[in-house]
Amino acid sequence: MASALTALSPLDGRYAAKTRPLQDHFSEFALIRHRVRIEVAWLLALADEAAFTALPSLSAGARAKLADAAAKFGVTDAERVKALEATTNHDVKAVEYWLRERFADDREISAAAEFIHFACTSEDINNLSHALMVNGARDAVLLPAIDAITARLEGLAKAHADLAMLARTHGQPATPTTLGKEMANVAHRLRRARGRFASVAMLGKANGATGNFNAHVAAAPQVDWPAFSERFVTALGIQYNPLTIQIEPHDALAEAFDAAARLNTILIDLDRDTWGYISLGYFRQKVKAGEVGSSTMPHKVNPIDFENSEGNLGLANALLRHLSEKLPVSRWQRDLTDSTVLRNMGVAFGYCLLGYDACLRGLEKLEANPARIAADLEEAWDVLAEPVQTVMRAHRIEGSYEKLKELTRGKGGISRGDLHAFVRSLAIPEADKARLLALTPSTYIGLAAKLARQ
Repeated sequence: MASALTALSPLDGRYAAKTRPLQDHFSEFALIRHRVRIEVAWLLALADEAAFTALPSLSAGARAKLADAAAKFGVTDAERVKALEATTNHDVKAVEYWLRERFADDREISAAAEFIHFACTSEDINNLSHALMVNGARDAVLLPAIDAITARLEGLAKAHADLAMLARTHGQPATPTTLGKEMANVAHRLRRARGRFASVAMLGKANGATGNFNAHVAAAPQVDWPAFSERFVTALGIQYNPLTIQIEPHDALAEAFDAAARLNTILIDLDRDTWGYISLGYFRQKVKAGEVGSSTMPHKVNPIDFENSEGNLGLANALLRHLSEKLPVSRWQRDLTDSTVLRNMGVAFGYCLLGYDACLRGLEKLEANPARIAADLEEAWDVLAEPVQTVMRAHRIEGSYEKLKELTRGKGGISRGDLHAFVRSLAIPEADKARLLALTPSTYIGLAAKLARQ
């Protein structure tokens, strides 16, 4: 008996509920459904082409029946296609045979049966199907998930724009920032990466066995086949590629996979940084009733969402980068290595979706801990060595940097009193001296609050 517990992949087992939105785009059923849609669209386009006299125009009734078959294509239909494939040992030919079978009793459509898949190579159907699959999943599932993360980060940025926080460069105390500004940094990076991912235009072709319209011209030389093909491809919402081999070379797919991987890398960076802030106590995590953090340590509230996100995004990137490196490479005019690899697009994006879901879930549990953040700042008066030496340099005091280095470096932190004594000893204008004496680690945040809000 089928069970999620017996699934080979966690995408279809443990995490099936979370990856289900992608099934409508990357499952075997989804691929077959898209193939049917393309085959029907090609037949209708041929019937509409005045210069293609071999096929008369189809009646409105026939057109409606064909469109209805594509629109209402269901799992039972796909199972019949798979049964035909068991005989043909060819997945695309099985779709053609299903359409012939589906309309065998319709006199008008069956009379046009020889024009189903007319002059097409399988890749004419597949490349367009794959483009539609990626476009659909990206627009309906992946981008909304990314937007939800970005919106949460923007909310945190505004809510904590003024919450001063000790920065850590190289893991050591550094010039203060604000918690909101750090969230704004990531939101800004994500918006840019999202734009790159969203803007990749899928490419498509419908030009025959080696991309030269050979069969098309042999059968109907009077048709302007490149123009016809471009109209057909662009009507599907896909950008036309006029020069290909048997396969569309997959460069656009590779660009999309690379763009997704770069976006994921930003989220991995966020996952690790947030994990660290939780470890420092800068964030608390909301506790959910009934949850257990450790099988032996009752007090634990582990940052598992960010750990899950990092792990799944790492898996996603391994697959995405293989896809982007492999798919544009094909021996001569075509080999079949891309076919089996393309079947794993849904796996790659499935791990993306898991990563996005876990990251958002983790972000929604976060609560800032101002007291812990303030305590760290209060112990970091040495970070004010930077503004002191910078003001000294502005007044041309020789060896400004070196004097502060001698006062602070490697001392394990200096006190407020030590720093103020040094500032009072400086030969600088009283207004500048007063401004430096008024600074604290929590007020030395520059324009961070303003930047976080913009």
